[in-house]
Amino acid sequence: MLLSIALLLALAAPVPLSASTAPVPIASQGPDAKEQKALLAEWVELGPRAMGPQRERQRQILARFGELPQPNDRDLNKVEKELAALVADLPGLPKGSGRQFLDPKEKRGLYLVGGKSRSPKGLFIGLHGGGLGAGDAEEARSNWESAAAAEGWLAIFPEVLVKTEHGWTDSGTEEFVLELIERALRTHKLPPDRVFLAGHSMGGYGAWTVGARHADRFAGLVASAGAPTPLLGPDRRPKGVDWGVVPNLRNTRMVVFQSSDDPQVTPDANRVAAKEVEAARERWGGYPFEYWEVDGNGHALPPGGAKVLLEKVADARRVARPERVVWQPVLSWKRQFHWLFWETPPVGAVIDASVDREAGRIEIRAEPHAGGLEVLLGPELVDVERELVVLVNGEERFRGVPQPSYAAVLETAIWGDPDLLYRMRVALDRKGP
Repeated sequence: MLLSIALLLALAAPVPLSASTAPVPIASQGPDAKEQKALLAEWVELGPRAMGPQRERQRQILARFGELPQPNDRDLNKVEKELAALVADLPGLPKGSGRQFLDPKEKRGLYLVGGKSRSPKGLFIGLHGGGLGAGDAEEARSNWESAAAAEGWLAIFPEVLVKTEHGWTDSGTEEFVLELIERALRTHKLPPDRVFLAGHSMGGYGAWTVGARHADRFAGLVASAGAPTPLLGPDRRPKGVDWGVVPNLRNTRMVVFQSSDDPQVTPDANRVAAKEVEAARERWGGYPFEYWEVDGNGHALPPGGAKVLLEKVADARRVARPERVVWQPVLSWKRQFHWLFWETPPVGAVIDASVDREAGRIEIRAEPHAGGLEVLLGPELVDVERELVVLVNGEERFRGVPQPSYAAVLETAIWGDPDLLYRMRVALDRKGP
């Protein structure tokens, strides 16, 4: 079920546009300092998940900055500092625990806060179960809060906006979860490499699916008695897993629990998913994944409860800049994944990208193609003062010394996450710098 435009914007965008921040007119030459400041404020207000006219406006802002001379370190330092301040000033979450709404006035976007709220060591998001007409954040808090508190984590338990069979990936709810994470990180000054997502039953489906689609944001994922959407064969039995899940998990710790006698979530889908993960591991390496199946546990949490599950991922940290990235995009507004950027990612394509810093080389295998794909670069990933070669399916697409750009900074600084920030990007539709 789709949300109304008003509700989607209220929950998915950091701040609505106001008369005081009306679009800045596009002039005929590079913006001066005053206009740059106004454009940066507008850019941040439009948000990291802008689509349609809002995204088109962001593209106009990028073009405007593109009219400026090639930036140096001082120029980019200034822009990064201004963007960081603007992002830090975006709304956070009220301090304290209990029942909250992302939109208190309209009572929209219910979430519960618990766990360790003073100087937390990490952020835990617990997803509830449910289905059509059912779902309660209190159930998730009951399952997970004490275990999250024992790890020293702040715990947030959102409730789906619309109670459907796939509530966690319905339009608006997925954005709502991400918005809660971003606001919590700003409010509590939490490390972005210590964010965990877990769920039971339908919440396990959410941990699988939301976690995989945004695996570059999480340190660890836990799915209990819940599975990703299976692809069914002619006999109506699971033969595979829906797009955008297994490939994306290469660099993210995940634990999946299943009971073989679960009457609500039978083991077939999770068994198939676990086999697909094993095949992905053989093909691409990586995949710190554990599948734990028992018999006789029904639809309950495992023996030892949530504590045992969270202990399996508690020491994990997000790998923000892996040497190898595998990405299968499914969301039009998910444009950045680790150090890859795709303005209009084709649903179901698979990108396998590896960087060799010593050799100054990036190799990409794309199925079926990499049209429009860009690589994001910085000194943490490559030697930016040396020649870099980028190959796509064996064909050289770039050779040269990458140049810094305002566009790279604007696109990646908007998250307020220093480990996802890059100063350079290389388009792969052409050869040369």
